[in-house]
Amino acid sequence: MTTPTSIQPDQLPATIRGFLTAHVTRNADTALRAFTPTAVVVDDGTTYRGSEEVWRFLTESGTEFSYTTQLVGAERVDEAHWVAVNRLEGDFPGGVVELRYRFALDGDLIAELVIAP
Repeated sequence: MTTPTSIQPDQLPATIRGFLTAHVTRNADTALRAFTPTAVVVDDGTTYRGSEEVWRFLTESGTEFSYTTQLVGAERVDEAHWVAVNRLEGDFPGGVVELRYRFALDGDLIAELVIAP
């Protein structure tokens, strides 16, 4: 397994940076365009498969809470695997969490995203 290398967040691939911006601003249409049609997203123990379920994740995930998101770190694993670390602060249980967004790219699109502490 390749050891991740810390990078500056602006060194993440454009697709990932675009997704993160769209996701934070809740622009689900733009965020969905970053994914392959067969993409898989795993968040909070739930797996979303394919465009329709990923759309549901993008439009419903986290809507029960108010929070801010700050990109605080990034890593390059290899050409297809990247990690973005987001710090969330809000009115959810615990109030603060750093989540690792683990991306697997297929060309210029996101094939898989796993979000976990």
